[in-house]
Amino acid sequence: MLDHEQVAVHTGRRSRLPVIVAVHSTALGPAAGGLRLWHYPDWRDGLTDALRLSAAMTSKFAVAGLPSGGGKAVVVLPQGRELGADRRRDVLRDVADVIASLSGAYATGPDVGTSPDDMAVIGETTPHVFCKPVHLGGSGDSSLHTAQGTLAALRAVSRRLYGTSRLGGCSIAVVGLGRVGAGLARLLAAEGAVLTVTDMDPDKQKIGDELGAVWRSPGEILAADVDIVVPAALGSVLTRHTAADLRCRAVVGPANNQLATPDVADLLHRRDIIWVPDYVAGAGGESSTPSVPSCTESLRTRPAHECAPSKTPSTTCWTPRSATARPRRRQRAIWPGAA
Repeated sequence: MLDHEQVAVHTGRRSRLPVIVAVHSTALGPAAGGLRLWHYPDWRDGLTDALRLSAAMTSKFAVAGLPSGGGKAVVVLPQGRELGADRRRDVLRDVADVIASLSGAYATGPDVGTSPDDMAVIGETTPHVFCKPVHLGGSGDSSLHTAQGTLAALRAVSRRLYGTSRLGGCSIAVVGLGRVGAGLARLLAAEGAVLTVTDMDPDKQKIGDELGAVWRSPGEILAADVDIVVPAALGSVLTRHTAADLRCRAVVGPANNQLATPDVADLLHRRDIIWVPDYVAGAGGESSTPSVPSCTESLRTRPAHECAPSKTPSTTCWTPRSATARPRRRQRAIWPGAA
């Protein structure tokens, strides 16, 4: 059974690409979550991603004690094709149309493949957008806040493992050097951590060289002999196979939906590996000031009557759950020795 309040699936009027918006829960407040532009083999893979990511956002806001629910927007890009400037603008305007049709039930922000500048384009159509550029009255890129929140989680785990929150000399593998991962790697280098890094983009090795880090291929890094592995890219990185190969003592990172399947958490537990749930480690972007979430300009200005779930949009919308249903708990944190 689908555990979501609304799922809208549209074919963009301009781009003719699949635009998916999943609203998991509005029990704690209007839903929020980033817009992901990514290549998928099939549009249904994008739908699966949107469903999982929106549920993760519900947990992230709830754990942080914020008055928001979980949502996510995904645009399924054709394999092997990149968006030109005009085509990209068409895609963003299509996304804005779908968000506007939800009448305030969901607001979006940057995620994989999108930026504050993209939010400015969406903001031309709908006010339900956050993290627009500072010069346009927004709060800009939240990636540094997310990196700082993950750094705090890493310090807490270091204190549990070694009795100190100092990360100097701690060997850490950072998997992914996007905006959050690169920012976190720089913070860790400043702390004196011994870094191993990777990214799907080989050009990101320049960042590793700048930080004096060891570069490993994406296929090798999870098995690196380090203290802590930090997933900071796409989800489902922890499978039964990769979890069995881990040589670290903890996994702590901001990447969403790190577990490919829930039973991977049990495998980590049996191996005495600490796993900090992604919705805890990565909540810094949502819980930082000046607003709640950190850069949700639209959420802090919306009247209460605008926050109710919308009626069915024109293309496809599923509404199988009550808008007043409480958000469900996700996979529990696995701490060695926990009951």
